[in-house]
Amino acid sequence: MQKTITPHKPAFILSPNIQGKGLLAPRGVCACCDILAVSDTGQNRVFIWKNFSYLENKEPDVVLGQDDFSGTGRNTGADVNASSLQYPSGIWTDGQKLVVADAWNHRVLIWHSLPTQNGQPADVVVGQKDFESNQPNVEGLSKLPSAQSLYWCYGVTSDGKSLWIADTGNRRVLFYNKIPTENFAAADKVIGQNSFEERDYDHNNAIWPYSVKLSINGTLAITDTQYYRVLIWKNKEDAFTKQADIILGQKDFESNGQNQYRSLPAANTLNWCYDSCFFRNGIFVTDTGNSRILHWKKLPETNNANADELFGQPNFEVNGETSLSMKAMAENEMYWAFAITTHQQQLIVADTGNHRILFYNL
Repeated sequence: MQKTITPHKPAFILSPNIQGKGLLAPRGVCACCDILAVSDTGQNRVFIWKNFSYLENKEPDVVLGQDDFSGTGRNTGADVNASSLQYPSGIWTDGQKLVVADAWNHRVLIWHSLPTQNGQPADVVVGQKDFESNQPNVEGLSKLPSAQSLYWCYGVTSDGKSLWIADTGNRRVLFYNKIPTENFAAADKVIGQNSFEERDYDHNNAIWPYSVKLSINGTLAITDTQYYRVLIWKNKEDAFTKQADIILGQKDFESNGQNQYRSLPAANTLNWCYDSCFFRNGIFVTDTGNSRILHWKKLPETNNANADELFGQPNFEVNGETSLSMKAMAENEMYWAFAITTHQQQLIVADTGNHRILFYNL
């Protein structure tokens, strides 16, 4: 018998009208020190709100990737450069620095201080020799990766000192001891491959690492999209040499079924998961294909544990989707949510299919 759960209702919905346009498929969100940063992925730009109040749909203060708020073109409709973006995804800020995974330009852009001007050029590029290059693995699809290259990099995170990049197309996560200050910096370590020159397919490692996240206690989570699981290391240092300690969404490293080969989800299944986020002693996961967010209030000690709580659906056994385009949206539902973060006592969700950002009080 299905267990009915009282749906979580968003405390606030951010769906701004920016010169006649709203958000389009946002796939990145980060908040810190009253700064909100959102990757407006479908329109090739990043928005920054300063002193965000979480109370009103005000326009952002700064747009990156475009010359002004009216622009939406890939690389501003021109050649790639230090100011342009193409399908920006993962984003990180500590209120001072800003890091953006410029996924389809196969690079990560870094601003050493929070941008204050529209279209402000980045200070550093990672994954390319210069700001005018954007080929996968520097020289094209046929080339093997290196410690300096990227291919479809979708996720970034930092502790303010080091940098982690989910180099998705190369099936690995790159680690930099320090946030790079020069272009084309080489990574110091790699997770998921035996060397920087490999990109093999191995179920013991993340097959399609879309997101990488850290807890304040040094726990590491990699959201492995194509194997419908999240891999967790209790100590981030172990990730360079050992298998994950915990698997969410599957019973073991060999298993890879959508909803564990079931027609409907359950409290322990995942389907096209794209992001995760630590909160207190637990973790949130975007179960994107099931249009819901799962919450484990405490990190499990064993694989395949049931989640304690969910957002976006009335119970664990349904996966209904509600899109604004279908004109049947309920405000407590979501549609293909890709990214999440927490700030103070709020869960912030990029409700990608509904082109909006949801805020839940925790």
